[in-house]
Amino acid sequence: MAEKLDRWTLMTPALLTLLCSMGFLMTPATAIWLTIPNTGTKCVSEEIQSNVVVLADYYVVHDALDVNHDQPHLPTISARVTSPYGNNLHHLENVTQGQFAFTTTESGNYLACFWMDGKSPEASSFSVSLDWRTGIAAKDWESVARKEKIEGVELELRKLEGIVDSIRENLVYLKNRDEGSKRKNERKSRLV
Repeated sequence: MAEKLDRWTLMTPALLTLLCSMGFLMTPATAIWLTIPNTGTKCVSEEIQSNVVVLADYYVVHDALDVNHDQPHLPTISARVTSPYGNNLHHLENVTQGQFAFTTTESGNYLACFWMDGKSPEASSFSVSLDWRTGIAAKDWESVARKEKIEGVELELRKLEGIVDSIRENLVYLKNRDEGSKRKNERKSRLV
């Protein structure tokens, strides 16, 4: 027993280093910028499994000045977020910024689309900044730390544990999806 404990003691720093490295590699991007055309729609999608928290903030970024006011004129946009089965999860019109939050109920591609409202100047070029967070990245770690009275290394270990759990859940989801596809292909090949 003492020999096993000594091995664990020796392996702990190596495991912590590995988990920290995984955490830095798995950190999602915080925001993307979309260039919105004068006509048409720009969409982004992400494949998400069910029971995952999704949070997002978006706002119009515009660097052209209004000739009359020497102030940046922010064009208004419309935004719509839909589930894989086409259910509306978020819809706003004539806004320069917005946010949405939901917990997924279906597995599949969630789609966020943005388009310029007709009231915006024709010649303007602008972008939309979208900060889309899912799963462990959407968790409010400051609240967790206050509630559970943890800080420093213990908080970082809790974050890493969440990342590991998220990776495991994603691997199980992908494995099940792959098995479903294999069964479907086997049924098709039997019919042919």
